[in-house]
Amino acid sequence: MTHADKSSKKQTCQQKNSIGIFADIQNVSSIKGKGHLLLEFAQSKGRIGCKNVYYNLHYIDQVSIKNELEILGMRGVNVPDSSENSADYRLINDCINWVAFNASVNIIILVLGDWDYAGLICILKALGKKVIIFGQRGSASPKLIKLVGNENFYFVDELPQLVGNSNKTQPQNTSLMSQINCKEAIEYLIEAIKTASKQGKPTVFGHIDKLMRQRCANYKGYLSISTDDGKKFKSFSQFIDVAVKDGKVKKQNQQLFLTELDILAA
Repeated sequence: MTHADKSSKKQTCQQKNSIGIFADIQNVSSIKGKGHLLLEFAQSKGRIGCKNVYYNLHYIDQVSIKNELEILGMRGVNVPDSSENSADYRLINDCINWVAFNASVNIIILVLGDWDYAGLICILKALGKKVIIFGQRGSASPKLIKLVGNENFYFVDELPQLVGNSNKTQPQNTSLMSQINCKEAIEYLIEAIKTASKQGKPTVFGHIDKLMRQRCANYKGYLSISTDDGKKFKSFSQFIDVAVKDGKVKKQNQQLFLTELDILAA
C-alpha cells in the first residue's frame, strides 16, 4: 500500500469516528486557555458530536473558564448544587444518556481526574468505546490512569505538544484545508448576527460561531480565518475585536450587535 493510500485510509477512518467531550471544570481548572487545543486534538480524531463543560455558577473562576470555552463552541452545563459529587453525577448521567442515543459514537474524551468517574469509564469500555482522559497534573488519580492505560491518559498541559506533533505527523493537502480570509469572515459574522436577531436568539459568541459554520462551508472556527499578513487568530474573541475595530459590529457583555450602518443595510 502506498503512502497516499495509507493517508487516505487514515482520513476516512477519522471521518467515521464520532466523538463526545465531557469536561469537569471543577476537577480540571487547568483547561483554562487550552480549550482550542483540546478541540483541535479531538478534531484530529474525528467528528465532534457533543462537547459539554460542567461548572457551578456560584464560583467566579469556574464561570470565567466556562465563558472562555463557550466562545469556542462548547456547551456550558450549570450544576449549582454544591453538595459533594453533584457535578460528577450530572456529567456521568449526561454522558451515558448521550452514548445510549448515539450508538455510532466510538471515542469519548473526558477532562477529569477523579476516581469517582471510574464507574463511568468501566461502562464506556464495556460498551466498546475508546476512552481518552485529560487530567490535571498533581490531582489525577493514579488508579484512574491505570484504568484507561498510559496510552489513553494525558495531562492538560501536554496539549500543546500533542497538537503540535499531530500536525507534524499527519500529512495535509493544503488544497483541501478550509480557509477563509478576514474580510469574508466579517461578512459571514454580520449575516450570522442578522439571522440570530431575526430569530430572537442570543447573539453570544458561541451561537454566532455556530451560525457562521452553518452558512460557510470553509469556516471551521477562528483557526480557519487568515489575516491579511497570513497569520492566524488566537481566539474567536480576537477576531471579534478586529471586526469591532473595523466598525462592522458592536460588542457588549459577550453579545454582538450590528452597527447602525449594518442595520440600515439589513
